[in-house]
Amino acid sequence: MPPAVPKIVAVRTDVVVAPYRRGGLGRTFRLGYEYFVFYGLLVVFATSGLIWGLAAMILAPFLPRGVGQPLGQYLIMVGFRFFVWLMQSSKIITCDLAALDRLRNQGPLIIAPNHPTLLDVMLIISRLPRVTCTAKAKLLNNPFVGASARFAGYIRNDRPTHLVRESIRQLHGGRQLLVFPEGTRTRSNGVGPFKGGFALIAKHAGVPIQTVFIESNSRFLGKGWSLLRKPEFPLVYRVRLGPAFAVESDFRCWATTLYRFYQSELDNSTS
Repeated sequence: MPPAVPKIVAVRTDVVVAPYRRGGLGRTFRLGYEYFVFYGLLVVFATSGLIWGLAAMILAPFLPRGVGQPLGQYLIMVGFRFFVWLMQSSKIITCDLAALDRLRNQGPLIIAPNHPTLLDVMLIISRLPRVTCTAKAKLLNNPFVGASARFAGYIRNDRPTHLVRESIRQLHGGRQLLVFPEGTRTRSNGVGPFKGGFALIAKHAGVPIQTVFIESNSRFLGKGWSLLRKPEFPLVYRVRLGPAFAVESDFRCWATTLYRFYQSELDNSTS
């Protein structure tokens, strides 16, 4: 039977931020600034991603996997950290990611957050230098966008046997693995049903699963949100850590138990 799940303090997902006081000319300037920053940041992100992708394509043939993958993972962390800093400097977004720093010096583990938005990957990786993750085959197959992910050793998710073996290999090599147990972004508040693959990997690799809760005051870049649709600002993101668990029983039962744990915590946070 799966181990009993300890009770921890519920994690809030209903972060509320008071809106800007807008009116007249001030409102017009503020909206103009928000649109300028929002679309400007999209251009910066796309341009920097393309440049790094081209650099990764050049470097990849000359570096062995044991050198290239850690270097690629570290450089992606640096790039994401810079972009998070850039977003915060614009004053339209606030991020509290300090809890993730406690994982930096820990050994191999599986980092398993809920998945409300596309920003989740960036927020988590921006604090952790030794993280690999699973990625959609469509992304990895892209000759430009996927080049940096391939260089970093990110693992394609369309080959289950390869995914499990490569994940275990990288975990045994000292990396940390970022996996979203839902397998996709959450379609509504709370959390969706968990896949079992992450628990299978944890069991065979002999590493713990670190529970992580991402909180936000917005559904920006959630399921169905267009990349070009401007949200209401300011955006607020917080990341909190729950307990870490070892998988000691049937991985499918364990994934179900962990899903109920997340569901209970997220339901309690909005009650």
